[in-house]
Amino acid sequence: MSEYSQLDSATYWGELPEKWQLVPIRYGFSLIGSGTTPPSGQERYYGGTVPWVTTSELRENIIASTEKSVSELALNEFSSLKIYPPSSVLIAMYGATVGRVGTLGIPATVNQAVCVLAQPTIFEPKYTSYTLQASRNYLLSLTSGGGQPNLNAEKIIGHLLPCPPLSEQRAIATYLDRETAQLDALIAAKEELLILLAEKRRVTISESVTHGLSQSVLLRRVNIPWLDTIPENWKIERGRYLFNQSSLPTREEDEIVTCFRDGQVTLRRNRRTEGFTNAIKEVGYQGIREGQLVLHSMDAFAGAIGVSDSDGKCTPEYIICDPINDNIYNSYYGYLLREMALQGFIQASCPAVRERAPRIRFSDLKEMLLPVPPIGEQKAIVRYINKKIKIIDDLQNATKQTIALLNERRVALIAAAVSGQIRITE
Repeated sequence: MSEYSQLDSATYWGELPEKWQLVPIRYGFSLIGSGTTPPSGQERYYGGTVPWVTTSELRENIIASTEKSVSELALNEFSSLKIYPPSSVLIAMYGATVGRVGTLGIPATVNQAVCVLAQPTIFEPKYTSYTLQASRNYLLSLTSGGGQPNLNAEKIIGHLLPCPPLSEQRAIATYLDRETAQLDALIAAKEELLILLAEKRRVTISESVTHGLSQSVLLRRVNIPWLDTIPENWKIERGRYLFNQSSLPTREEDEIVTCFRDGQVTLRRNRRTEGFTNAIKEVGYQGIREGQLVLHSMDAFAGAIGVSDSDGKCTPEYIICDPINDNIYNSYYGYLLREMALQGFIQASCPAVRERAPRIRFSDLKEMLLPVPPIGEQKAIVRYINKKIKIIDDLQNATKQTIALLNERRVALIAAAVSGQIRITE
């Protein structure tokens, strides 16, 4: 239950400055409406000159362009499609974006999941947008529905907003435009850093598993479809000479082990317990042991490959591999096979059972050409990668925490300004 679910709209805002009023949204705009979605597949209704806003485009932003447009014919045939003027405030009513807002910078129409507040009377549009951002958690508490929350227009327009004089609303909006722009720039810089760190992580692993750790090593060309060169002292073998397929029985105490797309293979409870489909009868389940190499037959193409850190049991859709001899180090091949997957090789070389979802079998792995560094080098590569990615992961986590703090600061600043805790009068 939301912490706001027991509050009414007035109580949510707390004590306001003198001469400020709480006014229902319905009294602050002379035009309140929504839109519709013309039948999909009917080309005559789409691709015209009329911008058409969907909820995915509401990101506390000024909407200067739209991903899709509708035709004049659609406007004529669907009375619920109206063109709303610039400065109209938009609120998402359905789905994951419920409660998010945007402001039109151009004349546009909208789909049925967007509530539109147009032609303001006593509310300044930018100020309204900020107050709605500040009260999104309250609006979320009013939603209904299970997996797809809904917020109807009646609940939105009945929501009370603090209403200072228009001059003060404009001053607050101007202040918040300036302050949030600075915070948004910092957040954008941190998000760019996350992208760079992710690329650094990928390149570190890719270069290490394909060319080793020495910068001066001589390379030779090889006939591997996804790889041009390897160090001259490395061998090439087909998977059949490197791995056996494991087939261990399950034990009564075994818990379920899951292979995730980020390469972690661990007990399911170590990551999450919701969002999975459990078999009523565990037909064909197999045992899995710590240290075994695992490929998810239907998700390997997306990176679901790694070495298990747990004992347990798993679906028969997992390919579990043991090295044929002591010259094969599973952790090295966990990184190598994920690199092959992320380069698209597994998707390109294995048959698909559904769109964009190729299925790899052990028989496919047996035929793949794989580089084989000396065992000591395999282990050195894994130690190097583990050390480097720990540093990168620590930086990523610290950056994510900073982004979270900046977002909290942004939300708190907006809430303080629109509720009068910070007085901005000019």
